[in-house]
Amino acid sequence: MKISLNWLSDYIETDLGPEKIADVLSDLGFPCESMDFLEDDTVIDVEVTSNRGDCLGHIGVARELAAATSGQLKMPVVELEESDRNVSELAKVEIAEPDLCGRYTARVIEGVTVGPAPEWMARRLEAVGMRSVSNVVDATNYAMMETGQPPHAFDYAKITDGRIIVRKAAPGERLVSIDGSQCDLNPDMLVITDPGGPVAIAGVMGGLETEVGDATTNILLEDAYFDPVSIRTTSRRLALPSEAAYRFERIVDIEMIDWASRRTCQLIALAAGGKVAAGVVDAYPGKWAAKEVTLRLARLKKVLGIEVPRDEAMRILTALSFQPVFEAESIRCSVPSWRSDVYREADLIEEVVRVYGYNKVPTERKIQIEVVPVDKRQKMTENLGAYLNGCGFYETISVTFTENLVAELFCPDGFRGHLRVKDESRKSANLLRQSLIGSLLGVLKTNLNVGNRPCRVFEIADTFLPADGEKSLPNEEARLALVCDSDLRDLCGVIEGLIKNVRRDAQIAFVPAELSWAEAGARITVDGKAVGEVAVVSQAVRDKFDFKDFAPVAAELSFQWLLSMPCGPLKVKPIPKYPAIERDLSIIIDEDIRWSQIVEAVRAKAAPELEDVRFVGVYRGKGIPAGRKSLTLSLRFRDEDGTLTHEAVDALEKPIVEVLSQAVNAELRTV
Repeated sequence: MKISLNWLSDYIETDLGPEKIADVLSDLGFPCESMDFLEDDTVIDVEVTSNRGDCLGHIGVARELAAATSGQLKMPVVELEESDRNVSELAKVEIAEPDLCGRYTARVIEGVTVGPAPEWMARRLEAVGMRSVSNVVDATNYAMMETGQPPHAFDYAKITDGRIIVRKAAPGERLVSIDGSQCDLNPDMLVITDPGGPVAIAGVMGGLETEVGDATTNILLEDAYFDPVSIRTTSRRLALPSEAAYRFERIVDIEMIDWASRRTCQLIALAAGGKVAAGVVDAYPGKWAAKEVTLRLARLKKVLGIEVPRDEAMRILTALSFQPVFEAESIRCSVPSWRSDVYREADLIEEVVRVYGYNKVPTERKIQIEVVPVDKRQKMTENLGAYLNGCGFYETISVTFTENLVAELFCPDGFRGHLRVKDESRKSANLLRQSLIGSLLGVLKTNLNVGNRPCRVFEIADTFLPADGEKSLPNEEARLALVCDSDLRDLCGVIEGLIKNVRRDAQIAFVPAELSWAEAGARITVDGKAVGEVAVVSQAVRDKFDFKDFAPVAAELSFQWLLSMPCGPLKVKPIPKYPAIERDLSIIIDEDIRWSQIVEAVRAKAAPELEDVRFVGVYRGKGIPAGRKSLTLSLRFRDEDGTLTHEAVDALEKPIVEVLSQAVNAELRTV
């Protein structure tokens, strides 16, 4: 924002030099980027942050300078010479999209003479980087650079019936802007129209057909408030930046629009003659309501670490137009309409300290750092991460949001049960995720596309699960998810080892279950409590992520449960003195027999010498009847009191073979 100090002097009297003014503005949060010394003026280019749209005009900057220097802000006196005709006879305004256009005012100025702008006006505009066009256009630009409110002047004769309609564009509508750009409009864009069609792109740029020209004698003047997100989206989509859009994107003062309109009329009449029709057409669907914010003096001291005198805090807030009222060790403030960025106590604290002076906050040459032990969550995260790294998994951090199609795949209620953020930049992925698996599958797909195989990834992050009641915020629950390009048995082994890494004596089971996103899956239970799920992803999921050559496997567990899992004392036993004997059994069983049934049957009849039962493999093919499969398991026997003989193991193995025959209809495979 370029500021002419000659122009600024219209609104505040100060004896400060240019360098000092630049220093004061920098201390207020508007750092000076450059300073140009002209023949009779000095122009300071200051950086204005996106939340301070009120300082994109000379009056807003003067207000800030007045607050910092105890000066007096001088607002222009607006006096209009109005004609006998009432504007209601000449213009009408209809707002079809009140959510996108909060206010629209229209005034009519008759009898103007378009020509060169007065020298003083053109000189000031050129000083701040704006080209002089004509007296009418320069007057509107002058008003914008003065107030921060962008007006727009239409040639009244080219507006059908003097009727303005603020609506969204219809499919296929087009407009040629005043810079000659061909604009293809879409239904998401807000436009200004008359009964014949679009005459301007709301808040961005006017149309070529209705611009003010040399033959213009009557003007319809627009001053309005448009939704910042809508203006920013439209301007970027059309690649059509403008000074007006730059200000509307940063929120203009909706309450000062009528005053700004009158001021613009005054400037047009001063530069181009003419008379203003009496009154104003003011469409204002939803009136602005002032916000009240309270500042506690004790909080002010605690946050800043210094004590700002109460009278000084009151002076600063008064100078910034917050209308402070002291009551019970607090200051109650009414937020002015141009300060949309102030809505909480911390904002008022910032207002006080930036004017009071950050340099008054003391600094120390030495600081103290308190060392605290690692908390339980961090310790658990490091422990699980180290274990999973050892299993070949890499940790990933993905975006907390997911898209509708992914949410539908992994949640029983689809995307409708998710909390959605209202953000134009995340139209296709704006749901807070309830599952981490979808995000990890996206990471897996990216790695596979560049040839990173094998690929194993995991993530520990919060999910947002629906709470009871439609208006309740979701419950945040930390989860651990794993995705890899190996098989289900490998992933189950990783999960079993991971849980036992937390608690050695945990009783882990994988209970077959129907999962909405799975082709074959199971619930993970520990001591009978369900803590997660593991599965081969379904064909629908594979189609969504375009996995053509294989079916990824995925798992998700409650990290909160892992944190709270009770851990008893660690039990140890001596290294065995005597060797073990292992025997492999290959049995033919029905296709639907599960491994858990086999283990249960073996354990039911096994002697104490049976130390372990392990899965070896499955075979289907030549020699195996249809509907049956061959499964190989390994039995490990050991006697703690002496060395086992093979004859003794034969005797221990026989009842196991018999019980398998009875329990699961198993046949010993000999070939």
